Amino acid sequence: MNKLEELNRKRKEANARFAKLNSKVYKAFLEMEKVTFCDGALSRKNKELIATAIGVVSNCESCMQWHIEQAVKEGATINEVLEAIEVAIEMGIGPATVNARFALEVMEENFGKIK
Repeated sequence: MNKLEELNRKRKEANARFAKLNSKVYKAFLEMEKVTFCDGALSRKNKELIATAIGVVSNCESCMQWHIEQAVKEGATINEVLEAIEVAIEMGIGPATVNARFALEVMEENFGKIK
């Protein structure tokens, strides 16, 4: 069984366990998911692409798999999915750049103004 098949299996098994346990919180999560990913000002496809990018930045493999598959079902092209991933790459690196700015301030505090 490959990694994607394993993720699907685990997702289905976990969903079944939560259902069996009658988790009110999990039921609310599933309802929120339905409301979140319906067409609105943003299309479902665009919401799935956003979720894909968030999955990349948050390192959630199951999220990436699910939301890419859902985006494709909604008509996303390979280039649209790629661009969502590219946005995630930039957003993942962006915070490191912000942290580096702070590090420069600390350096200047310790070494004096950098010329």
